[in-house]
This record gives sequence, structure tokens and C-alpha cells, in this order.
Amino acid sequence: MELPLVVGVDGSESSLLAVDWAVDEAARHGLPLRLVHASLWERYERARPSLSADRPAGEVMAQNIVASCAHRAQLRDPEVKVSADVVAADAVSTLLRAGSEAFALVTGVHGRGEVAGLLLGSVSLTVAARAMCPVIVVRGDEPNPRGSLGRVVVGVGDATGGTGAVRFAAQEADSRGCALTAVRAWRSPVHEPGSPPAESGPGDPGLAAEAAGAPEDQVSATLDDALREVVREHPEVDVTRSAVEGPAHRVLLEASADADLIVVGALRRHGHFGLQLGSIAHALLHHSACPVAVIPHRV
Repeated sequence: MELPLVVGVDGSESSLLAVDWAVDEAARHGLPLRLVHASLWERYERARPSLSADRPAGEVMAQNIVASCAHRAQLRDPEVKVSADVVAADAVSTLLRAGSEAFALVTGVHGRGEVAGLLLGSVSLTVAARAMCPVIVVRGDEPNPRGSLGRVVVGVGDATGGTGAVRFAAQEADSRGCALTAVRAWRSPVHEPGSPPAESGPGDPGLAAEAAGAPEDQVSATLDDALREVVREHPEVDVTRSAVEGPAHRVLLEASADADLIVVGALRRHGHFGLQLGSIAHALLHHSACPVAVIPHRV
């Protein structure tokens, strides 16, 4: 059975944009689309007697949200199979649970009730930092989310966990019929003789897409190694290698300006229940000019 593409919806403008993006994504991959709305109205409203025709206002609102989102999805692409659920739980646990049987989770930047001007909502951030499946946060202004720029970008790091991000990015580029740009940032720091070179930021061991003090030829070799398999698996994809000097978060943010999607990896340590994201993925989720895909890797 095909795993669905799951979208968290709450009726906000941000979640509606996520629905639009997810419909197109589901169509590209031939996947069913599942819309999920988390609602806790049952905790705050007494259930009506079974003989009453009136339904609790929270139930009516929840059902209206998923129905309107499902209708929007079907209008956008009638060929995509759409299902919709209201789940009696909080949004984070609902999406994390749904992600255990999903191709990927899709969220908007922030939901209803978030502070105006907020860069990234707490639900999207927490889900991206804890989910065990790919998470795509749909952000950025047109034309990036529309997918009309013809480029997917992936940040290439040191650890084997970066392989998942590269594979996901190559699959995305192939399904879109667009180019793939693999980016590895490097720095040549100035330091005193005998002092150690600068290291990647905390929380990004091996997935920082940044090589401290690495010569350009070594960086290029790392890119070749990371891309060797995906080039063979996706021969139709035009792959570009880009070794750029500078902090990884800045290099990738600049690359997002003319990309349809930017992909990064994130470590998931067994037994660790806090947020596991890394500073570079964190920066992209807050500031990227295009949708961001975070691909987890368990260690």
C-alpha cells in the first residue's frame, strides 16, 4: 500500500498554501493525499445528547476546516485521491503519529493564532525537529513555492546521514524534471599557529554541509562521492556541484533564493526526545526563500 503524503491543516492561509503545494507534490509522485486537522474541542465542550440536532461549535468548525481543504485539493487536481481526518489530539502529537505511516509530512510556516510576523510556528518547528519521516515546511513568496524556477538544492554534509537528503533531493528533481544543485560550503579560517581549525556549529555533526578549513579539491571530491549513486540512479537529472566558501547557513540561504525546494539532513539520536534539528536546518526553516525539506537520519 502506498504511503500517503500527509498535510497538517488548520484553516490558516499558511496551511492552505501547504495544501496547494502538497496536491502538486502528490500528483508528481502518484501518492494519495491525507489532510489531518488536530482538534481538542471535545475537552472544552460538553457532548450534546444523542437526540439533539445541534452539534458542538468546535466539532462544526473542525469538520468545516477539513471539508473546505479537501474541496480545495480536489479542485486543484481531481486526479489526486484525497482523504481528510479530524483527530482529537494536539497538533504536534497528531502529525508525528501520522508521520509514522507517511511518505512525508507537509506543514505551513505557522498556523491560526500565531503571533503576526512570526518567522516559524512552534508546531512546524517541533515536527521538523522530531519526525522520523521527511518534513516539508512550505514557505517563501512566489515563484519559489510554485516550482517554476527549475532547481532543487541539497546541502551536502560529511556523515552518511547526508545520503538520505541527497537521495530525496534527486528524487524530487527527477519527478519535477528539473536540475539538482548539490552545495557544500567550506571555510578557510584564520587562526593562530597550532590552534585547531574552526568547527561546524553545535547540533550539526556531519550534516552541516560545511567543511572547516577544507581545500576546494577535497570539497569537490566529497561532492563527487555523495552524488555518485544518485547520478547513476537518476541519469536524466542535470546535476551541478557547487563548492562555496562561507558559513553553511548563509550559503544555503542564498541558494534558496532561486530554488523550488531546498533539502537538508537532520540527525535523530536513539533515545533522545528533545528537538533534533541543527543550527543550519533551523536557519533555513526560519529564513529560506523557498520550501524546506528536512530529511531525518537515525544514529
